[in-house]
Amino acid sequence: MLVTAPLRGDALDELREIADVVFEPWIDHVPIRLYRSADFADKIRSERADIVVCEADSCRGPVLELPLIAIGCTRARPDNVDVDAATAAGIPVLRTPGRNADAVAEMTVALLMAVNRFVVTGDRDVRAGTMFGKTLPYQRYRAWQVAGQTAGLVGYGAVARAARWRLEGLGMTVIASDPYTDDATHSLDDLLSVADVVSMHAAVTPETVRMMGAAEFAAMKPGAVYLNTARASLHDTDALVAALESGHLGGAGLDHFEGEILPTDHPLTAMDNVVLTPHIGGATYDVESNQTALVVADIKAILAGEPPLNCANPEVLE
Repeated sequence: MLVTAPLRGDALDELREIADVVFEPWIDHVPIRLYRSADFADKIRSERADIVVCEADSCRGPVLELPLIAIGCTRARPDNVDVDAATAAGIPVLRTPGRNADAVAEMTVALLMAVNRFVVTGDRDVRAGTMFGKTLPYQRYRAWQVAGQTAGLVGYGAVARAARWRLEGLGMTVIASDPYTDDATHSLDDLLSVADVVSMHAAVTPETVRMMGAAEFAAMKPGAVYLNTARASLHDTDALVAALESGHLGGAGLDHFEGEILPTDHPLTAMDNVVLTPHIGGATYDVESNQTALVVADIKAILAGEPPLNCANPEVLE
């Protein structure tokens, strides 16, 4: 078995009991090492691997021409795998839904508190010795507490559900909008009109790309906070900047940017009411343990001739 995904915990020991494991996680390489399909196929062939567990290496073309028993992808959506081609080749593609739900939910709360309570600008003042000037910190950093406010979750999957009880624990009323989930009871328009905090948790699909545009930001309550710990393609960044510059929005917390990089001269970087983090919502050791347990359980099932729980193409099992 060739493993290029970061795995850890007891399940990794279980994996080593049932297979000869070549363990080369991409995250341990500086700079990182992610394989293109042709190079990955060569690596798999050189290690004589029957099963591959990866996170972001490209599994397309030549990889799917190899006689693999299974491909394990440690992502909720195996976007790095050509699932249709894997299905045609009879290769089950395993995935790990919900692996990072708690981690990203924690980042959602962290961004909310950082934006609402001026954590970053306050820290900068302390480090620069600029706490006391024309005004006192107690004057310029006053805020409304989130207890008693309403948080609106756009998309109601595993991350949003994990965020819900955390936000409720802060004393917030939580509502959700998701046309594919019965217990998300609000339309997007209704949610935007009442939420003090709007937090994005939708999957990226043709229907959701830039679902938050100028009209949607204008429909939010004056002074509301916008959070996105999912993907930047869910909103129109120019429209978000305009809503912040106009003062209509009170602030924003963002953990993802198109192309993974935000130019240093981007307008968002100059805004004190915006907190920016480099796509680290899922960067916890717990996520690695979670994904290991999920993918190893399904690999053991396949080797035992039993159906795996999380298979992206279950039709190949027939």
